[in-house]
Amino acid sequence: MWNYSKTVMDHFLNPRNVGVIEHPDGEGEVGSLACGDALKLTFTLDDDGRISDAKFQTFGCASAIASSSALTEMIKGKTLQEAETITNKDIAEYLGGLPEEKMHCSVMGREALEAAIAQYRGAAPEKRDIEGTVICKCFGVTDNEIERAIKENDLTTVEQVTHYTKAGGGCGGCKNLIEDILDKLLESQVTEKPATKQPTGKLTNIQKIQLIQDTISREIRPALQRDGGDLELIDVVGDQVLVALRGTCSNCPASSVTVQDFIQGKLREFVADSITVEEVAQ
Repeated sequence: MWNYSKTVMDHFLNPRNVGVIEHPDGEGEVGSLACGDALKLTFTLDDDGRISDAKFQTFGCASAIASSSALTEMIKGKTLQEAETITNKDIAEYLGGLPEEKMHCSVMGREALEAAIAQYRGAAPEKRDIEGTVICKCFGVTDNEIERAIKENDLTTVEQVTHYTKAGGGCGGCKNLIEDILDKLLESQVTEKPATKQPTGKLTNIQKIQLIQDTISREIRPALQRDGGDLELIDVVGDQVLVALRGTCSNCPASSVTVQDFIQGKLREFVADSITVEEVAQ
């Protein structure tokens, strides 16, 4: 059973703004009943160009309904320029988080909003072209959609891509293609965005923790996840970093080498020479 937040359950059991606006200024439809999730979003603008009303109709699970309900609340009172800056992460955060397996529901909300704004600006929703090459034929997911999800959410595994886009969640025949896209993007990120070495000057505790988290996300976690492992940051006490290994790393005979040589080495390279890393059981 999914671990839903209280906010998710509230928006699922008491959804806001259900329905369709007659003669809306903007209308967007994404998904399909055949794929198991579908969302129709409509909105109207006031004389100042702000969204005065928004309604939705959703076919899907609790997360899909809650994400759609939350989205309509989030965009009310905003200009289109303000509304189109809303990301799927923003929707998930508004709800107090979503299970990773349900993040595609927040992505669907963001896509419906983009479609509705595009329709208002002149792109008829029923004639919107599919951009990119279809990778997942089961759910009609394109390479552009997969690449966008990877970049915006820092995805590093095929499983994560499935959670955020549903690609690979049907027959599984496209997983090798998804893996190729991941490899290409991760390689380009290393080439195009070389990481900054450890900063000069004394760090505050908040700066140090943020830098440790950034280094783990950018330099450490992707390498571990490629081999089926992962890392959880447990605590930071002074210069001591407490971590727990997950996945295949947790049972690896060479885990001590991973902690001392790889994880500690990276943190000393990008944070501070005084960093020490200790593995704890969690």
